Amino acid sequence: MIVALLNQKGGVGKTTLALHLAGHWARQGKRVTVIDADPQGSALDWSEQRARRRFERLFGVIGLARDTLHREAPELARDADHVVIDGPPRIAALLRSALLAADAVLVPAQPSPFDGWASAEMLALIAEARVFRPALVARFALNRCPARTIIARDTAQSLADHDPPALTARISQRVIFADAARTGQLVFEHKSSGAAAREIAAFAAETERLAP
Repeated sequence: MIVALLNQKGGVGKTTLALHLAGHWARQGKRVTVIDADPQGSALDWSEQRARRRFERLFGVIGLARDTLHREAPELARDADHVVIDGPPRIAALLRSALLAADAVLVPAQPSPFDGWASAEMLALIAEARVFRPALVARFALNRCPARTIIARDTAQSLADHDPPALTARISQRVIFADAARTGQLVFEHKSSGAAAREIAAFAAETERLAP
């Protein structure tokens, strides 16, 4: 399966979710490749930091920030169980190419009206891609959710009957995600990762069920 994490709005946690999705699947014995399609190269930076610290290599990270993704990603998928695309913000040509490559697209968003409004352009691109890929599956992925807040609950409820709907699994706002990223690690590699690791496991399991 090729999964793309896309949103034209920056700062919604695309890279964090992409790396943890890949890491969880890799720990299950799956062959996973991450495509860093963001010119900023955050996933590549994380991978280099991990290599410098001599941590175990869990999956490969390839930089492909170009609008030929829809041709190259399927080639990479032949040698992998899953390909995860970490998409760019606000580069329409790259976003379109990633959408044409993907079996499923996740739109990370924080539970905020501002993120909902900013996602409108992304939803228009998904609708456009479905002209060519009618089977394209799309879901919102609620990320950086403050614990036990009314707005997080209300956002999830409002998206239940939305097109696309939101995944049931939600990722909370936790310092451990930032701490792990700085050291080239993933949350499940930290001793205090319990709740965060469980959220990622639920997120990965629900995402995998979107496979065609």
